[in-house]
Amino acid sequence: MDEILRNIFITVLTLSTVIHLWLARRHIHFVSNHKNKVPDAFKKNISLKDHQKAAHYAIAKSELGSKDILAQASLLMLLTLGGLISKISNIFDWISSSTLRDIAIILSVMLISSLIDLPFNYYKTFKIDEKFGFNRMTKKLFFSDIYKQMILGLSLGLPILFVALWMLQNAGSYWWLYLWVVWSLFNLLILAIYPTWIAPFFNKFSPLKDRVLKTKIIALLKKCGFKSQG
Repeated sequence: MDEILRNIFITVLTLSTVIHLWLARRHIHFVSNHKNKVPDAFKKNISLKDHQKAAHYAIAKSELGSKDILAQASLLMLLTLGGLISKISNIFDWISSSTLRDIAIILSVMLISSLIDLPFNYYKTFKIDEKFGFNRMTKKLFFSDIYKQMILGLSLGLPILFVALWMLQNAGSYWWLYLWVVWSLFNLLILAIYPTWIAPFFNKFSPLKDRVLKTKIIALLKKCGFKSQG
């Protein structure tokens, strides 16, 4: 049975990776074939030079994304079939509480995954985005945002992770239903506090000074049924 599950896992992971890479190659191929002609609908507003710039940018991002897909697939294989999760688990054998031990293992895996992603994000920001003139971020701000994301992730994620593991162990056969309710409420809470508490943690907001533009935006918001407080 274990061998069957192992083969199913390898098959699904391989198919998923191959499909993602195939879609990325199709995207690159399509963009490359159409980069020398601006679509008729945009000819009046976009020059051929800008169109080609956007195409090369899209290709560069897709190529980097393909490498990231391979890296994440390799990491998943290493964690599972390679036994890395088991080795991480052994490191935390000294923790008596099974819930806290599971949290430590999950956080360790997330940390490893983040470290794998870090070079790709750095390269995209300071190589690709910089090359095409789309980067306004400094290296200090880049790492500052990572630190903020880590603090925010731990502050919001640890409680919900603890609740999830506790329910899995103590809430009986309907733990998944209770967890779904908690997760839904948690997401509603995040949606409610994001504009006021979370977004300003990463971005600076100020009132729009262009009154003409502001009037047009407010009119559009009203037309769509939204309200603005800024």
